[in-house]
Amino acid sequence: MNQHSYYYAAGKRKTSVARVRLFMERGPVVVNGKPMEEVFPWQSWRDLITSPFKVTETTGQFRVVAKVTGGGVVSQAGALRHGISRALTIADPALRGRLKKAGLLTRDAREKERKKYGLKRARKAEQYTKR
Repeated sequence: MNQHSYYYAAGKRKTSVARVRLFMERGPVVVNGKPMEEVFPWQSWRDLITSPFKVTETTGQFRVVAKVTGGGVVSQAGALRHGISRALTIADPALRGRLKKAGLLTRDAREKERKKYGLKRARKAEQYTKR
C-alpha cells in the first residue's frame, strides 16, 4: 500500500457531514486542517470521536484526515465518529461486528423538525386566552 492510499467514508449527524480519510499509518486526527485538540477542546468530545478506535482496539494505528461542515460542535463530533466507524469497516470488515454491537454504525437520525406556518416553532402555538 503506497503512501497516498486511504479508506474514505462519510458520517452524518443532524446537519453535520464529516468526510473522513483513514490512512494505514500512525498519526494524529486532523480536522479541517487543524489538530483534533484545537477543534474539539473538551475531552468528552475527543472521547466521543475516538470511541471507534477504543471499541476495535486500534488506537494509534491510523491517521485520520477529516473535513467537517455544518451543525454545531457536538453534531460535528458525532458525524466524525460515524465517519471513522464506517471507514474502519471498509479498512477491515472483521471489525464490523464490534462496531455494530457498540452502536457506532447507526446514523443518529434525530433532526430538528421544521417550523410550521402560524406557529412560533415546530409545535409551539400562541398562548390561548379564553376572555
